[in-house]
This record gives sequence, C-alpha cells and structure tokens, in this order.
Amino acid sequence: MQIDAHEAPPSLGVVRRCLSAQPSTSLKESPELPKTGHEPQVYTTHSYDKITNLRKQYLTPNVTSYYKKPLLIHKGSMQWLFDHEGRRYLDMFGGIVTVSVGHCHPKVNAALEEQMNTLWHTTNIYMHPKIHEYAEKLLSKMPGDLKNVYFVNSGSEANDLAMMIARLYSGNQEIISFRNAYHGASPYTMGLTAHSTWRYPLPGVSNGMIHAMNPDPYSGIWGGKNCRDSPIQTNRHCDCPADQCLASGKYYNELEQVFKYSLPRGKVAAMFAESIQGVGGTVQYPKGYIKRAAELVRANGGLFVADEVQSGFARTGEHYWGFEGHDIVPDIVTMAKGIGNGFPIGAVVTSRKVAEVLSQALHFNTYGGNPLASAVGIAVLDVIDEEGLQKNALDVGTYLLKGLDKLRDKYDVIGDVRGKGLMIGVELVSDRETRQHLSAPHFVEIWEMCKDMGVLFGRGGLNANVLRLKPPLCVTRSDAEYALTVIDFACETFLKKRKRGCRKN
Repeated sequence: MQIDAHEAPPSLGVVRRCLSAQPSTSLKESPELPKTGHEPQVYTTHSYDKITNLRKQYLTPNVTSYYKKPLLIHKGSMQWLFDHEGRRYLDMFGGIVTVSVGHCHPKVNAALEEQMNTLWHTTNIYMHPKIHEYAEKLLSKMPGDLKNVYFVNSGSEANDLAMMIARLYSGNQEIISFRNAYHGASPYTMGLTAHSTWRYPLPGVSNGMIHAMNPDPYSGIWGGKNCRDSPIQTNRHCDCPADQCLASGKYYNELEQVFKYSLPRGKVAAMFAESIQGVGGTVQYPKGYIKRAAELVRANGGLFVADEVQSGFARTGEHYWGFEGHDIVPDIVTMAKGIGNGFPIGAVVTSRKVAEVLSQALHFNTYGGNPLASAVGIAVLDVIDEEGLQKNALDVGTYLLKGLDKLRDKYDVIGDVRGKGLMIGVELVSDRETRQHLSAPHFVEIWEMCKDMGVLFGRGGLNANVLRLKPPLCVTRSDAEYALTVIDFACETFLKKRKRGCRKN
C-alpha cells in the first residue's frame, strides 16, 4: 500500500505540506508495506457512518477507540488486519497482546470448527475430554509442582481467583503489587492495579492492598546501563560496575521498608508482579530483584504470584514464561490473552497443596475450560511448538530491539527502548535528560503517522507516551524492518516539522 500525496489522510498530508516548504534530501519517501498473498473478502455490512452511529447510540460511553478517525476492522489474517475499505495494516499490537499465533490461524480455526460441530458447551458438572487433554498439555509446560489448573475466562478473573486463593491459603489479608502495575479492572483487581487512570472512586477497592515502589531502571529513582535483562539497556548514567546492577539492591531495600512499616509483622498474603509490566509501558525490573522479592514474601507467610497474562506463551523469546527470566518458580501463575489467541480463556495454575484451599466451599465457573476454549487452547500450544514461534519471537524481537536502539541514537524524541522477544516498549520524550514524557498531542502525531503508513502500535505507560510493540508471534523480519522504517520516517518528519515551527492549518 503506497501512500502518496494524492491518497494520504489529512494528518500525513499536513506533514508533507509543512515539509514541502523546505525540501529535504535526507527524508525518505513514505515506505511501502511488505507483500502478502492474502486477499480479504469485500466488506458488505453497515457503512462506516452507520457503525459509528450505532456505537455512539448503543455502547456505553466509556468504550473508546484508538485514533482520531477510528478504524473499522473487518478481517484478519496472521499478522495482518484489513479495514472496511480493504486497506491493510501490519498489526504490531496483536489485539492488545492477545493474538499470539496469528489472526485466524488455520490450525486454530480448524480445531474450533471441529469442536463446534461436536460439542459447544457442557459445564464441569459433567466430564468432557477436551478440558482434561488441555490441562495435561498446558501443565506440561509448567516447572516444579505447578501441576493444578483452574480455568476461567479472562485475566481479571484469573487474578481475582489468585487473590482469593492467596488469602485463604496464607490466612493473611494484605497483598502487595507495584505502583504502575496493571492486573485487571474488576472491582477486586482494581485495587491491585496501581494506575489512577484505571481506578474508580469506590469504597473498599484498596482494602488490604499495598503498592510498593516500582523498580524501574529508566524512570525510577535508581537505575542505569547494567540493570535490565534485555538486549538493550537504558542510556541513563549510573555508577554500577560492569555487569552489576546496584539499583536492584536499593529497590529491594525499599520493599523491605514496606514489610517493616506497612504490614502486620510477618504477615502478608501475596505479592503480585507482571514478569514485564504491560499496560505500564513494558517496564522491566532490575536484574535479581524479583527473585529476592519472592523470597521475602515467602519468608513472611505469603505466596508469590506471577502475572503472565501478557508475557507468557513464548512472547519473551528466551523462555516460554516471563517468570523464567527471573530465575523463579512462582507459587501461583495467572494467564489469559495469548492463551487463546483471542478466544476468551484464562487460567490459574498452582500446586495441589495450594489449590486444596478451594475445597473449603463451592467454587464454580460456568464457562471456564469449556469444550470450545479447551480445543482452541490445545491448538495454540501446538502451533507455538510446531512453528517455532518462541525462537521467532527471540530472533525477530532482538532484531527489532537493536533496530530501535539505532533509532534512539538518531532521534532525541526516543528516550528509551526496552523489552525482550516480542514484548517491546519505545518511550517517547520531550527532554531526554529529564526524561519528561512527550505530550499527548505530539505523541498522537507520531502514532497517527504510523497508522497512516499501515502499522498499528499500541500505546501505554501512565502518561500514554510509550509505543507498545507486541505483535502476533508469527511476525517476520521483513515486517520488523518495515515497522522500523515507519518509526524512522515518523520521527524524522515530526522533528523536522517541530524544528521549523510548522503548525497545522
């Protein structure tokens, strides 16, 4: 899809009019999408205006859309999405880190169709084969004694249940999570989530919740060039010796203060941590911190819960699970999103000893582990293995990270590049020295340009200034190269425009 001056949407057209006043020999022409053999069927449903009106009339007003002119997507194929006019987009966000093996993957589609023609639904008051086959296959991926699973329908449900299990098992009430963490938006998990933008003023939400200092090597109090388990380190200056992170110990000391001052002595129910923070902007912790934190929690009677909703299922490349990068075996693992490639399914995995606390009363989930979800889950696990998607996540993700690092060297607007595998964040700033976030209008200008050139990135961080790159794991090097070219083009265009003081009409 070549975007030229005649076909460009208004936002890109404005940028080009600004640039035309002072022609540049260095600014490349807008790049062209990689080829694909997939041709989507023609969209024949309601018009764009009709869908827009139906959305405004019937959906609750909190349901918002990306972009100034929201996309109307009607078809997906692997890493590609197609809108109602047939325009093709490289999906570098995977339906919010959910499409793990590719949109409409043929093997997953076939498994779902076969199960639909066999048995749609029966609850676990009866036995059906798929949930048992799926449990065995999923748990074969888990280390240690993590050999019991309870299936739910979403990440919020999974974390809800993990909170209850931890409190029942420990006999304690207080639960620790990090500032900047996101663990769900249900009334129960809202207390775990430590973003003001996701919290409603409801009584009891924060009951028993403690938010510890976020150990962020880029924007936190401490951190620098030797802190992260990533191919790319922050360029923030620090006094750490080579291959040693001093910030880890300093953040750990702050966590110890929470136990000393904010908890009943020796009594905590659990600590929750995403292996890499997702909604918070792909934040990674200093090396060694999570392992020491887990030990501290257990020494005080609690369980350590790894939230793998976004970082699980081979996304980090080096490991199948994000927590493996921290050299720990959690007490509970919660998962969703990529587990079902877009089908609603989640899970809580723990040991038999911990799981037994659920026998104290009846607990039931009508749809958890239903035949359709289980069939999809099995197919997703098979595809990850058969198509070598963990290795692909490592190879393509490392290629992306190194390319983004070169762009950081080139453009001051890129303050930080971080992540592992295909869980990547690019933080945009207005001042690299102070790490001041790029304002929303300026971020949106770059973000919209990327969309206009056919690449869809997510948006994250408390200040919504982080490009989130979490594509389907089937994305290729040529796709990665195109995404890099688009970011390069958008940053160069943005900075040239800002330098000239050009304003939109």
